[in-house]
Amino acid sequence: MAAVTIDSLLQNPTLLFRPKAKVMLKPPRSLDCSRNRKLPLSRGSCFCSFNPRRTIHVVRASSSETALIGNFDTSSSDDIFYKDIFPVKRIEKVEGKFFIRLDRSKDQHDWQLTVGCSLPGKWILHWGVSYLGDSGSEWDQPPKGMRPPGSIPIKDYAIETPLKKLSEGDIFHEVKIDFNPSSEIAAIHFVLKDEETGAWYQHRGMDFKVPLVDYLEDDGNTVGAKRGFGVLSGALQQFSNVLLKSEASHADSQNNSIESKDSKNKNRCLEGFYEEQSIVKEVSVGNLVSVAVRKSPETGKVIVCLETDIPGDVVVHWGVCRDDAKIWEIPAAPYPPETTVFKNKALRTLLQPKATGNRSGALFTLDEEHFGFLFVLKLDDNTWLKFKENDFYVPLLGTSSVPGQYGQSDITTEEISSKSYTDGIINEIRNLVSGLSSEKSQKTKTKEVQESILQEIEQLAAEAYSIFRSSITTVPEEVVSETETTKPAVKISSGTGTGFEILCQGFNWESHKSGRWYMELKEKASEISSLGFTVIWLPPPTESVSPEGYMPKDLYNLNSRYGTIAELKELVKSLHEVGMKVLGDVVLNHRCAHFKNQNGVWNIFGGRLNWDDRAVVADDPHFQGRGNKSSGDNFHAAPNIDHSQEFVRKDLKEWLGWLREEIGYDGWRLDFVRGFWGGYVKDYLEASEPYFAVGEYWDSLSYTYGEMDHNQDSHRQRIVDWINATNGTAGAFDVTTKGILHSALERCEYWRLSDKKGKPPGVVGWWPSRAVTFIENHDTGSTQGHWRFPGGKEMQGYAYILTHPGTPAVFYDHIFSHHRSEIANLISVRNRNGIHCRSLVKIVKAERDVYAAIIDEKVAMKIGPGYYEPPSGSQRWSLALEGRDYKVWETS
Repeated sequence: MAAVTIDSLLQNPTLLFRPKAKVMLKPPRSLDCSRNRKLPLSRGSCFCSFNPRRTIHVVRASSSETALIGNFDTSSSDDIFYKDIFPVKRIEKVEGKFFIRLDRSKDQHDWQLTVGCSLPGKWILHWGVSYLGDSGSEWDQPPKGMRPPGSIPIKDYAIETPLKKLSEGDIFHEVKIDFNPSSEIAAIHFVLKDEETGAWYQHRGMDFKVPLVDYLEDDGNTVGAKRGFGVLSGALQQFSNVLLKSEASHADSQNNSIESKDSKNKNRCLEGFYEEQSIVKEVSVGNLVSVAVRKSPETGKVIVCLETDIPGDVVVHWGVCRDDAKIWEIPAAPYPPETTVFKNKALRTLLQPKATGNRSGALFTLDEEHFGFLFVLKLDDNTWLKFKENDFYVPLLGTSSVPGQYGQSDITTEEISSKSYTDGIINEIRNLVSGLSSEKSQKTKTKEVQESILQEIEQLAAEAYSIFRSSITTVPEEVVSETETTKPAVKISSGTGTGFEILCQGFNWESHKSGRWYMELKEKASEISSLGFTVIWLPPPTESVSPEGYMPKDLYNLNSRYGTIAELKELVKSLHEVGMKVLGDVVLNHRCAHFKNQNGVWNIFGGRLNWDDRAVVADDPHFQGRGNKSSGDNFHAAPNIDHSQEFVRKDLKEWLGWLREEIGYDGWRLDFVRGFWGGYVKDYLEASEPYFAVGEYWDSLSYTYGEMDHNQDSHRQRIVDWINATNGTAGAFDVTTKGILHSALERCEYWRLSDKKGKPPGVVGWWPSRAVTFIENHDTGSTQGHWRFPGGKEMQGYAYILTHPGTPAVFYDHIFSHHRSEIANLISVRNRNGIHCRSLVKIVKAERDVYAAIIDEKVAMKIGPGYYEPPSGSQRWSLALEGRDYKVWETS
């Protein structure tokens, strides 16, 4: 990926601090394979015209190879049986400068804020102000006299002003904002918007804030505060010193009059400053790849000529196939110059620069037995070019026609898409599960056979996917160094982790009250990891109407009651350093509005995602939305978001991606997923690619006359239906299991822990890899206590979930309590015996006062006051640990 760096220089004193720029090209992309030739600094970036009469001279591949052909005429149709030109798009990053300057205006009475950008584009300053005495992070519109010409009001909270060049030959686009220092304005806030790409440029994930008083708190997004012109150097420093002395003298003469106008401005002490920051813009560039194929009459070999106008070093990652399944193989030698073998899966050839023009290319000599030629282009370690999201495919046999230009060849014929492949597997498995669950199937198959098949299907779903993902060679997915020889960890499926995860909920309902929860948790990172936890769930990070975070407002403002965005990043980094994955708690169902509509209803949003009432569902009478009807249950405390709107989904996917990149989250805990269709969750998770994801699908279990029903199939079916709607990309909290444990332990009715088929009665009995089991969380326990686990029975609950399949989650309050050592011992037993989310459970007792089970033939457990000991026989059991009404054994 090419990058252009623009360095700022002082142009001349008459333009004050507006820098000038020169363009410097970075050296060409480096290639991993060795080479002896010297490359030119750069080759130009332009579209080439593939001259039909141009002659390409053959490069000999080896001394033993006889002359293939003297010339390769791409216009001759006598020998050429295939030729095509493929358009490709690549992204270039253009780097420039973005500057902010605060200084006196020309009349020396007012001050002036100047914002400029050196990159070409249609730049807009999206800005507002905050006033003395304001609290919170909301903007207000500035006074009309402060608005530069061409400014447009945005609702009632911001202004958008285009940046313009002062002269035709000027490099910088800029805008100047004049203001009176004796006004009530405490700060100017802004973000920079590129109208051409729709990109927003912020400061550390927040708006830029220029304080106009010296007592404002620096919350991480402040620029220029108390820094003056001392940050400059050289001639510019000397010039600024003269200016500052003049300003100081003038300020002294005006001081009495300003203070007499407004006593609130006693602490106002403006200091001029100039600050530069780098800014990067991604630009789409079009190039062409030309391919021609002919058969050499002298040798009978097939010759493939590949050429492109892409500048810099271009590597062809290539292979051949023997049939239309397009499975990559490495052909026999000879190979073009500067070819290396990549992991015995493909070949890599550095294209050679052509003698004329800004092009590079190579000739490939192949045996005629091959069916097709496959390739992708590698520009650097992170940039690969394909054609229409598929590998380039060139037919070598059975092709007599010469296709037209611009990729008209049948590149996608019978191409195997990983997504469609895995979707097909999942759908087939679900059909099998549905068939086995039918009444007809239950009558024709024995119970043992049904159970065996269901277990096989569950394991096959994940294993087949991981095998498929790890065996594909056509799509280069190297994120690590290509010289690394260690086998990468197998990715089971999006959102399910390794299957051996143990989740810690890293907060409770009161955690926000200290105001520094992130830092408190950071101090305990090593301690939590040492207990055996692999994943931690952090509280909602977004600015919220409620201090706990579950009434989010400005999604991009991550300064919350738990700490600042900087502290959050620091915490995540510390957790990663001790080997833990981090889940962000994201609230996608609802969002609190910033403004009222004309009817006085709060349904207009501000901040970076400044949606209007089209983003609110139409069937919630409280918020008068103009969207479509809700796809789930409404949460009546705040406007419910309409996820059927394309702009909403696009914005939320960008936000999740930003959280992954900016904060470092590895996955998500999804709040109140009952409120919208699981298919939208699938869309969000496929876009953000979490390591682990779990949804909170919470509704009431089945009761008859106040007593919990034994059969809770309808309840767990609703949760499974939601998981199905996500296409299995997320798990769900096993609320069914929690509810049944409540009744079983509280009423001494342990028979409830086996369903009519002898399986665990919760989601863990039907789809264990997607069941996140728990006994308590911030809602059910803590100071809320909405559904507190039976007192004194907590360790029985943990003995159940930490020995059974599914992904167990442990509540923070229980970890840091007298239960700590017992929980740690249970985790140790689970890890020592390799119990995972798909482990097999054999329930051996489910009676009034005792429940017992054997897991993976490695661990036996019992809960309840009743008696149980694992059977003696070929297996030797030893007691691993015991506590109040529970015991756990393991094979010795």
